[in-house]
Amino acid sequence: MDPKDHTKEFDGKDISDNKVIAMVPYIMGTVGIIIALLASKESPYAAFHVRQALKLTICNVLIGICSAVLFFTLIVPFAGAVCALIILVVRIICFFQVCAGKAKEAPIVSSFGFLK
Repeated sequence: MDPKDHTKEFDGKDISDNKVIAMVPYIMGTVGIIIALLASKESPYAAFHVRQALKLTICNVLIGICSAVLFFTLIVPFAGAVCALIILVVRIICFFQVCAGKAKEAPIVSSFGFLK
């Protein structure tokens, strides 16, 4: 049993009805998070994926800020670009998990304590 897999906590009807809405935050970023919040207020499944996408977006913004502040060094913007690429790959993984109807926590950012 995977402790990061929360699929059994959600109703099958909720998953099937809100699967498309749960995909939107991963595809569209911040705008998608807002759209998904407005589109399905009572869906715990969509809310779970909005929280996961919000974690990824916050990490992406923090990486961008660090890279912008320390742009004069060569290593920090390069490392920021690599981290942003890793977050993009995690977004794609999460998107395909939604396509499969699963509710797994996003890799790497699942250990962050905010937005539980």
